Amino acid sequence: MNHPQDDKRKPHGKFATKLIHFGGEIDEATGASSVPLYQASTFHQADLEVSPEYDYTRSGNPTRQALEDYIALLEGGTRGFAFASGMAAISSAFMLLSQGDHVICTEDVYGGTYRLLTTIMNRMGVESTFVDMTDIAQVRAALRSNTRAVFIETPSNPTLRITDIAEVAAFAKEHDLLTMLDNTFMTPYHQRPIELGIDIVLHSATKFLGGHSDVLAGLAVVANDSLGRRMKQIQNGMGNVLGIQDSWLLIRGMKTLRARMEMSETSARRLANWLSEQPDIDVVYYPGLPNHPRRDVHEKQSLGYGAVVSFDVGSGEKAKKLLSKVRIPLVAVSLGAVESILSYPAMMSHASMPKEVRLLRGITDGLVRYSVGLEDIEDIIEDLEQALRG
Repeated sequence: MNHPQDDKRKPHGKFATKLIHFGGEIDEATGASSVPLYQASTFHQADLEVSPEYDYTRSGNPTRQALEDYIALLEGGTRGFAFASGMAAISSAFMLLSQGDHVICTEDVYGGTYRLLTTIMNRMGVESTFVDMTDIAQVRAALRSNTRAVFIETPSNPTLRITDIAEVAAFAKEHDLLTMLDNTFMTPYHQRPIELGIDIVLHSATKFLGGHSDVLAGLAVVANDSLGRRMKQIQNGMGNVLGIQDSWLLIRGMKTLRARMEMSETSARRLANWLSEQPDIDVVYYPGLPNHPRRDVHEKQSLGYGAVVSFDVGSGEKAKKLLSKVRIPLVAVSLGAVESILSYPAMMSHASMPKEVRLLRGITDGLVRYSVGLEDIEDIIEDLEQALRG
């Protein structure tokens, strides 16, 4: 049924407007102000000679489709895909490769991606070389005759190193390489890699997009229809799709993305500046700090600095003491929620990375990662101060 004001309801306006008016925000059948949950595994086919839009939820579901169209709109891609987790999205993107292919990857990448490449994809015959992607010379030097893809994470997790997206994308296009970028930390509110030449953008939507620590999800957006057809085949064939309830929760969470990101970033900047003044902190990693390496590159390709601050307290003993004394943040795996989350990469996100490899990447035993939530920044600082001094 066509709504009498369909043309007026087409997505338009700036990013904050699109977060609310994304094209699927009003149910056409009832006028409901929320995407309906089509809690169905299969769909009646009235005419066997006519292929229906939906036949089985693994292949497609109206609720999940609304989410996939939503993220494609926000990222500026041609098609979106919703998966059961961030790693399901990343794994599916790597399924575009074949035995004998080679990948160039950011060296201080998320531990789960490192684990996938070094313990699973290598058994499938896909090789990986990890390089400091802030140095384009190292990226070029890693090129082989069988290189087929480049995987970028910027800012990287957890040391927040900055890769020049357009520079690496241009290199990849010179050599006909597929480019993938994990945009979890920045979200499309701050950074839209497809506009800079990236082929596939990936998200752990569990984090800032969902924003409430209540949904596990992954998203992918492709830059062209050809990639869209290939990713659809992989999503349908592997069946690692996002459930209907989780799709609805993620849509709801994404509507407040701008408000949450703005407040969390404002507090993160305050926190990073405060930490930089503390004598018992060895180093602070945050793109918004004046001395952060390649801050100028980040500002060229991103509209903000994000809400994640990493800092090194000097030793594993001091880090564990801090984790035991804080009162406000969750001490937990994950990030990007309304509540602050303090993580210990050495034993959490990067526990699967061998210690010698981890240390080479600057992920020391004293490094902690603070994902700043929506609490009052004065309370956050006061809490950290008592934990550091206690």
